[in-house]
Amino acid sequence: MVDEESMRRNLNATPQFIGALTELVWTQIENVAVDLESFSRHAGRSTVTTDDVLLLARKNPDLQQLMGDYVDRLKATAGTAETTNSRRGGGGARAGRAGRAGGGRGGRTGGA
Repeated sequence: MVDEESMRRNLNATPQFIGALTELVWTQIENVAVDLESFSRHAGRSTVTTDDVLLLARKNPDLQQLMGDYVDRLKATAGTAETTNSRRGGGGARAGRAGRAGGGRGGRTGGA
């Protein structure tokens, strides 16, 4: 991905830069996973939900607004599908159900 973007922008990314970027992204993903699991556990749940993801974005209001709008659109679409399915006698779509965050069970490894 870095190579493609470098070529598109006519820039050069050294292997050291790519390695450092990879490590940074990996550490951030681990931190996000730990935070999401902590939020869900604090709420007494074993599954991460969209509420946990929105809480994670609380320090970036623009991102939180964008994500909140997206969740609202999904729920509205799922509500329409559930109404349609219930008229047909079928089971409805399960909106707002997120999978459990993978990995990241260990402690934080970075200062991000």
